[in-house]
Amino acid sequence: MNKPVSSTGASLEHGRSIVFRNATVMTMNDAHQLLKGHDVLIVGGVITAIGVNLEAPADALEIDAHGGILMPGMIDTHRHMWQTAMRAYGADWTLSQYFVWFYLQHGRTFRPQDVYAGNLLSAVEAIDAGVTTSVDWSHGLQTIEHAEAAVDALEEVPARFTLAYGNIQAAPWEWSTTPEFKSFVARRFTGKGDMLKFQMAFDVVAGEAFPERAAFEVARELGVPVNTHAGVLGANGDLSIQLMHDNGYMTPDTILVHCSTLSDDSYQRIAAGGSSVSVSTESEQSAGQGYPSSFKLREFNIPMSLSNDTSVWWSADIFSAMRTTLGADRSRQHLEAHAKGENVMQIDLRCEEVVEWATRGGSKALGMDSTIGSIEVGKRADVVLLHNENSPVMFPIINPYGHVTLQAQRGDVHTVVIDGNIVKHEHKLIGIDLAHVRATVDETVSYLESSLGSEAWESGMHPDLPPKKNIANPYKYIA
Repeated sequence: MNKPVSSTGASLEHGRSIVFRNATVMTMNDAHQLLKGHDVLIVGGVITAIGVNLEAPADALEIDAHGGILMPGMIDTHRHMWQTAMRAYGADWTLSQYFVWFYLQHGRTFRPQDVYAGNLLSAVEAIDAGVTTSVDWSHGLQTIEHAEAAVDALEEVPARFTLAYGNIQAAPWEWSTTPEFKSFVARRFTGKGDMLKFQMAFDVVAGEAFPERAAFEVARELGVPVNTHAGVLGANGDLSIQLMHDNGYMTPDTILVHCSTLSDDSYQRIAAGGSSVSVSTESEQSAGQGYPSSFKLREFNIPMSLSNDTSVWWSADIFSAMRTTLGADRSRQHLEAHAKGENVMQIDLRCEEVVEWATRGGSKALGMDSTIGSIEVGKRADVVLLHNENSPVMFPIINPYGHVTLQAQRGDVHTVVIDGNIVKHEHKLIGIDLAHVRATVDETVSYLESSLGSEAWESGMHPDLPPKKNIANPYKYIA
């Protein structure tokens, strides 16, 4: 296998020291320092120095970052990676159609190799977009073999992942209490550190009897967080929040997803427990869990991170998540003002805060803030350089936070470093066999299409349209 090199012939092998020169450094440290014209030195996978005209080891790879933004790697705290081989299949679905297709009908036909294919494609797609840490909300793990395949794919891609183990074909108090499940966790995650972490993924939907208690107790026994959907209209709401809170499971180790359509009392309970919320604005806007909750989470000072949900609809692109979240929150502010006959004179959500959610919001939610999430001396080097000399969108850079949230896109991701290793450079993935990924995914798509049959395959992708409203127009064009 040929060793990866840059366009200048410089070696891109893992383990090499790296120095970014003359960047606009978006540190996302506690002071949110923006450092223009600064260098960042990475040695042994650690950020060892930030400054001007830094001395670097003689063998360090020098990357000219002038005219670019060096920011922390973005973090996605909730994505159903196993579904990615079905990219955009459900682009015109509602949430109920998604539930029927994956939960009740065809999701159970996925083989372990199909979970592997989805995870592999999703993992590669993430690093291409500058997402250095992803939570795989893997609720398609019908058997331990499916779970093994999911982890196999994640370990094949040089990025940080958390497997959030779930199984929508069985109750969480059933699958989580088996010896096989606990053996799998011990065998596949012991000693993996921050490169591969573990959570449990299940929802509280079974009513006041709260049988999910057994699964929460397994999570406590294993010492792992729980990642759970909540505030999804028609699925789980205030009762779910009350049960988790009243039974002592609303803690900083619990990550909630969506949290739309909840009462103020529920938001108070979440805030009091110290849980964080993963907002999937593209999903909430389109699938219909409820209006994106960032405006309510800000009102109650609830910690927040961002996520992309599933590529059955959307991509693993946190730029889109930032943009849609900013737009939805600001739209709500204008809508509420207009309902009172007023205009908004001061926007109350700033781009800087949204970048925080996309980076340190995720590192804090995952308990990794001492390791990643910002560009600071001593932290592991998960950084992304936005730089594109062939794009008129990447100049001028006047307001870096506004540029990241409203201007930049995955095509501007020049270099991605994860744990000190270059995984993308000069807009190209490094050490990734895309031909293998494509062949793996093509086999899964062919299998799923043949399993459904051509008629079911096409009808699933093209659901019926609702009746069209015909509104009589009293005005006529007069020549």
